[in-house]
Amino acid sequence: MNYLYVITPIVLVFLAGIRIVRPTQRALIERLGKYHNFANPGFHWIIPIIDKLYLVNVTEQMVDAQPQEIITNDNLNASVDAQVYFRVKSEEESVKGSIYNVNNYRLQIVNLARTTLRNIIGTLTLKSANSERGKINSELYRTLHNETQTWGIEIVRTELKEIDPPSDVQDTMNKVVKAENEKIAAIDSATAVHSYCES
Repeated sequence: MNYLYVITPIVLVFLAGIRIVRPTQRALIERLGKYHNFANPGFHWIIPIIDKLYLVNVTEQMVDAQPQEIITNDNLNASVDAQVYFRVKSEEESVKGSIYNVNNYRLQIVNLARTTLRNIIGTLTLKSANSERGKINSELYRTLHNETQTWGIEIVRTELKEIDPPSDVQDTMNKVVKAENEKIAAIDSATAVHSYCES
């Protein structure tokens, strides 16, 4: 019976220290507030209270930059939204970078993407912004890629979801397109009648 008093606390301490790191994760172990070692997928045991394990997801993730109003170079408000796909690189230095070099990398990526989009689209007219989506995407990707190097982050791709003009501008654009289509249809009809009369 006496040794139950000894064994039970030991078993409880052992169980309390068990940690499992999944294949989609890597982890950092700190001991008394200092970096101690890197944890690959599998079984790990830490000293309860003294050690702390921080899990990091290394699979591809997506953040939405969230729609924002941006004033274009021709003084129109455009609603712009984009998505950023990224992952934390799985080697030790990158995982450390994602924890120690940036505070909340998901939030920082969103803020950086929003700022970058304002800077890019603010130099373009609404028409050129819509016709140069590929260029905007490339510039957004390049900026995010360069800025996140020390965070241990790999930017996989960026996708510009929408560049929507204000509703009144959209209505005007729709009317212009409709008028142009009607003009083309009238010209085609007149040409067809003229051709028929000649024959």
